[in-house]
Amino acid sequence: MIEQYIEKAKTLQSALPYIREFYGKTFVIKYGGSAMTEESLRESFARDVVLLRYVGIRVVVVHGGGPQISQTLERFGVKPHFVGGMRRTDEDTIHIVEMVLSGDINKDIVALINMHSGQNIYAVGLSGRDGQLIRAKKLDKEKYFTELGLEVPEEDIGFVGEVESVNTELLHALMEKGYIPVIAPIGVGERGEAYNINADLVASEVAKALKAEKLIFLTDTEGVKDAQGKLIPTLSKEKVYELIQQGVIKGGMLPKIKSAIKALQSGVRKVHIIDGRVPHSILLEVFTEEGIGTEIVE
Repeated sequence: MIEQYIEKAKTLQSALPYIREFYGKTFVIKYGGSAMTEESLRESFARDVVLLRYVGIRVVVVHGGGPQISQTLERFGVKPHFVGGMRRTDEDTIHIVEMVLSGDINKDIVALINMHSGQNIYAVGLSGRDGQLIRAKKLDKEKYFTELGLEVPEEDIGFVGEVESVNTELLHALMEKGYIPVIAPIGVGERGEAYNINADLVASEVAKALKAEKLIFLTDTEGVKDAQGKLIPTLSKEKVYELIQQGVIKGGMLPKIKSAIKALQSGVRKVHIIDGRVPHSILLEVFTEEGIGTEIVE
């Protein structure tokens, strides 16, 4: 038993250099996939976030909720409709999207984190419409799909938006008081209208605006893989472009990678794409030398 305790002590000690390095820094975490739906992974995620805050790391969580939105739409008799991989969001749909993201999902995550937190550390839920947190406009679909190397769809995508600006003053004020902001990816337009925004893009824009130390994507994959299917632990920006041109990076990974590159170009130090299906994946990636996913560096 003593040997087991010693090993635990060594594990804690090995994390010390990383805790020291990241103390006072900001991490933006995109929360999605199985980590949001499987109970044991939800608990693991909440504990990890609280631990990061207790060791002096500022944490901002941006969450998704695509499957939950589709389920709710179907309950209301609305068939989910996608255009070029993006959810077409008409006037009726945006109300349901906002209800699910800013209501059910956001408050559930806040309650989950607060259940594991203690004195002076609490999560607080925000929509992009709160305090003009995320100013948005309608997505320029031609530019968006062209940058991804995809065919531009002719159909209108409705109230799908892109980020114009982030109210960092609000986020800094909350983090200074020890709060953990949990953000639903809904933006507000110039006339107060709501926009549904891809959560990966919101996480990237928030990280850029805060000049975050790390942007972490929790996914349902091990990370970025090469042509042989082997995990790539570290990727440079140049190598990313090479893999995109070769068609190795494609599909759902492409928007994450594009968001990662933009974040790096704007001052974010590292971007991590990790497997949220692994318990305590955030701690394993951040506080160990080996890590478990792919880190993308400038």
